[in-house]
Amino acid sequence: MTPTTRADRAAMPLARDAIRKIAESYGGCLRPIQLRRTDTQTGKITPVLVPCGATLASVCPACAERAKVLRAVQCREGWHLETEPDLTPPDPDQTQEYWLTLRAEVQAQRDRAEADGQDVTDLDAALAELDTEITRVGVRGKVTTRATDGTTPPRRSRSTRRRQDAATLPARKVDARTVGRVYTAPDGKFYRPSMFLTLTCDSYGPVTGDGTPADSGSYDYTRAARDALHFAALFDRFMQNLRRVLGYDVQYFGAVEPQRRLAPHVHLAVRGSVPRPLLRQVLAATYHQVWWPATDEALFEGDHLPVWDEATRTYLDPATGEVLPTWDQALDAIGPDDEPRHVARFGPKFDAQGVLAGSKDANRCIGYLTKYLTKQVADCHTPQTDAQRAHAARLADALRYEPCSPTCANWLRYGIQPKNARPGLTPGGCKGKAHRPEHCGYAGRRVLTSRKWSGKTLADHRADRKAWLVETLGLEPPDPARYTWERVVPSDPDHLSPDRRLLHVVADRAHWQAALTEARRRAQESGGELSATGRAA
Repeated sequence: MTPTTRADRAAMPLARDAIRKIAESYGGCLRPIQLRRTDTQTGKITPVLVPCGATLASVCPACAERAKVLRAVQCREGWHLETEPDLTPPDPDQTQEYWLTLRAEVQAQRDRAEADGQDVTDLDAALAELDTEITRVGVRGKVTTRATDGTTPPRRSRSTRRRQDAATLPARKVDARTVGRVYTAPDGKFYRPSMFLTLTCDSYGPVTGDGTPADSGSYDYTRAARDALHFAALFDRFMQNLRRVLGYDVQYFGAVEPQRRLAPHVHLAVRGSVPRPLLRQVLAATYHQVWWPATDEALFEGDHLPVWDEATRTYLDPATGEVLPTWDQALDAIGPDDEPRHVARFGPKFDAQGVLAGSKDANRCIGYLTKYLTKQVADCHTPQTDAQRAHAARLADALRYEPCSPTCANWLRYGIQPKNARPGLTPGGCKGKAHRPEHCGYAGRRVLTSRKWSGKTLADHRADRKAWLVETLGLEPPDPARYTWERVVPSDPDHLSPDRRLLHVVADRAHWQAALTEARRRAQESGGELSATGRAA
């Protein structure tokens, strides 16, 4: 019934807050997506609510916690493997076969329509939706279409000679092996230890105990911003060097977060052990050179900005009308004797700990790796003082006009057209992730996982949890070919309001928890145990 009195209208926000708290206590999604499931055999239509899948606790605490637990499972399963992971692609299950077959049929229909000169806009949209669904159900690989122009852009190469200021490294042939070395103790026991590493960027100036610069005037904010922008590439180069030195395919599970001084650093679970002197040597020899055009002088700023010419689809100098150099032309202008625009390095300080499988240290390190995965980068350390807030503001200001990629609008400030230039670009207004204050300049993935870590993708781990739940509760896996799915939009008559969706979430979670409790009781009575993997399913 719709409330009509002022008291009823005032009570609605209170009831909404209460149901949100109850849903959160049950581990339910606070922003469920409403779908409509149609049984193709009976014609029955059933409303289904699926979790939003958010990974940030500020958006949905329950979904973020489930994603965090799933990452912890992924880390644990791959860290201390004693045998090589099975990387043989599994046979497609019924769900994958259904979606791929449907995708093939729509693709064939689209190609026939295009050959007949028909409009294929709707079919292209359907293919995009199918590709999204195929990715969701965990089909390996990506379905793409090949370009038909037959052209291959020329590759621009740079010298691969090592820098004179970098240490040399011994190079070994990298074996396909991924497991670490086995050690024998004096008592005859065998150990295969792994490692927990912490790597960070170099210093940009002295800092105080709260992470703020001792002298903000001499603190190198420009280098700090550039290191953050290229941190992911620097990490990739470190792993390449480590594998070449050790001679086997080292596997890792890492999480990137900022230090208190807001410089990015990475925590790594590494399979196998590495001697500390060798780690120190690899760090000293690791660097990443950025061969981009120079940005020492701002040519266009304020109201004096390049203008877009629709006729030539290029940016022009507002004073002379000359076409600005393109991205490729600016790269070609970098001479062989020029220095790279930036050289990123790790700092000499690092932390390395040996960890054995099943130990308390292993559980502690996994908890540390996943501790901040439900937060934005900048939210890992909330500023408490004016000095910390000022430090974060200065770093954001340094990142504002620092180009983050070849397509960044900030290149216009330095008289260069960004790659794939388009109208509406403004220096200082790049929409890139790195320029947002909540990311502190780091635009890469928060979780860094090697391909052979556990022999499974994240979708595979998610499917394992689903299979565990279906088996535990004695459910019959649904036939994907029997049902069709579509999203319910607000204009549909069966669309549920957010409050009603939360009520359904509470009821569903209570039902699932009761069923799991009963399954655990039956398992205890029969003397068996339920895996903890499915506790948060």
